[in-house]
Amino acid sequence: MKLYYNPISSYCQKVLIAFYEKGLSFDPQTVDLRDKLAAANYRKVHPLGKLPLLITNQGRKIPESSIIIDYLDANYLTGCRLIPSDLEMARNARLKDRMYDLYLNDPTTTLLFELQKSPDKRDPTILLKSRETLNIMYDQMDRDLHDHSWANGQDFSLADCAAAPALFYAQRVHPFTHHPEIKAYFSRLMGRPSLQKVMGQAEHRRLRTSAGRHRL
Repeated sequence: MKLYYNPISSYCQKVLIAFYEKGLSFDPQTVDLRDKLAAANYRKVHPLGKLPLLITNQGRKIPESSIIIDYLDANYLTGCRLIPSDLEMARNARLKDRMYDLYLNDPTTTLLFELQKSPDKRDPTILLKSRETLNIMYDQMDRDLHDHSWANGQDFSLADCAAAPALFYAQRVHPFTHHPEIKAYFSRLMGRPSLQKVMGQAEHRRLRTSAGRHRL
């Protein structure tokens, strides 16, 4: 399989966690969408230009992180089962995956980009809305995790693949200090080899990028 991705993208990290949890290998195709030439070349493969993208051994193109993970879990029975076999548990895992993508990851990404701007160019309305959404999600997650080891119960799942990178970045821009269940959950996430590997690769990429810019 061939995976087009960027190590610092949260949605790509979500897919990488799934690959490592299942013990699957892939042909890595790193894409920097900030590079105009690289982005143009990638659009020849995927006209929408969004990451990640999986190309299966049969040549089928599968975009969107949740759909890629669904494909991996349905077609490869190795390692961790990410979509529960129980239909109700599977529905709940997919629901939480969507909630975490839309209302945890997306406002976190918005904050990351907005806070990179100089203070006089930041939009206070965007900042306030993003923080309000994260507060709602933090309260809900703290309640949900009260008697759960993982997002969907006692087993690691698709929902955790979505939550992990989102929380990793969220702690930097809107800490969940006053949510003890999330703090404990995040500690368990960071103890998993898959997440350690993904975040190690992201940090390595970030340092390489920073060094390159410094040389320029």
